[in-house]
Amino acid sequence: MQYRKFGRTGLFVSELCLGTMTFGGSSGIWGQIGNLQQSEAESLVGRALDAGINFIDTADVYSEGLSETITGQALKNLKVPRENVVVATKVFGETGKSANAAGASRYHIMDGVKASLKRLQLDHIDLYQIHGFDPVTPIEETVRALDNLVQQGHVRYVGVSNWAAWQIMKALGIAERQGLARFESLQAYYTIAGRDLERELAPMLQSESLGLMVWSPLAGGLLSGKYGRGTEAEKGSRRTSFDFPPVNVERAYDCIDVMRQLAEARKVSVAQIALAWLLHQPVVTSVIVGAKRVEQLDDNIAATAIRLSAEELAELGKVSALPSEYPGWMLERQGSARAKRLAESGQRG
Repeated sequence: MQYRKFGRTGLFVSELCLGTMTFGGSSGIWGQIGNLQQSEAESLVGRALDAGINFIDTADVYSEGLSETITGQALKNLKVPRENVVVATKVFGETGKSANAAGASRYHIMDGVKASLKRLQLDHIDLYQIHGFDPVTPIEETVRALDNLVQQGHVRYVGVSNWAAWQIMKALGIAERQGLARFESLQAYYTIAGRDLERELAPMLQSESLGLMVWSPLAGGLLSGKYGRGTEAEKGSRRTSFDFPPVNVERAYDCIDVMRQLAEARKVSVAQIALAWLLHQPVVTSVIVGAKRVEQLDDNIAATAIRLSAEELAELGKVSALPSEYPGWMLERQGSARAKRLAESGQRG
């Protein structure tokens, strides 16, 4: 397991992050995603830690808060030293029936962090993330509230999830101008079958030195190897009961066809190839992996040992390439001469 610098900070996190969305679900959407209870969740947490994973991600809405409770109790039962684990959680989603029990307002953030700390049984949260964009709350209010949490010691770093590039840049500008704690990371969807992030978000992340945490790296199980042309996924699998995230299935199958060939040649799983491709992308800091069984987690962990060749990466890149869009093709056309001159000078931009 390798450890990567977390954005602009001095923090190091494992290249894989254990996701806990499968913890505690009983009915509805959470039951479809996973219903691991305390002992089963502890087995996964223990295995992840033994493999060198030092990064755990949860959220206050996962299984209506039970995921945080199970995660915190697992760390306590396993007697994990606090300095050995980086705990991330998120706030934004609806946690109650009142008009203010959701969003990125100061009101909800301040209530949310107290509730998460209690469920996690921690005295601080290492990474506190805004789980979605709130079209009602001014970005400045959100940024200032998060800065207050950092100053108070409840939170070490702050991040964001599922925001557009312009929204993140606006928040970074406010933080810089007013001397407030800034977003240090983005948690976003990114797979070989869904490379939309590369259009605007990836260049912004690299420009501003933000870390990237990838959620749903197997596209809700679509890239697990169970699916493909002429195959039928097992009944009850997550993708058949919860068709998310949205994916262009035909393009995904093209990618799976190539990944299956590489996987068979290497005698590894298709899922490992999909995860390895992500780990080879320079914008990625940590890939969030969730599992229902220890065997699934072990398979995911094995992806960290795969080193794809330049030829394999080129083959995967070609089959998964995004269709050309404006202004991307114009930026490339107009900037190519300048980029070539820079490359010839031997300097980096």
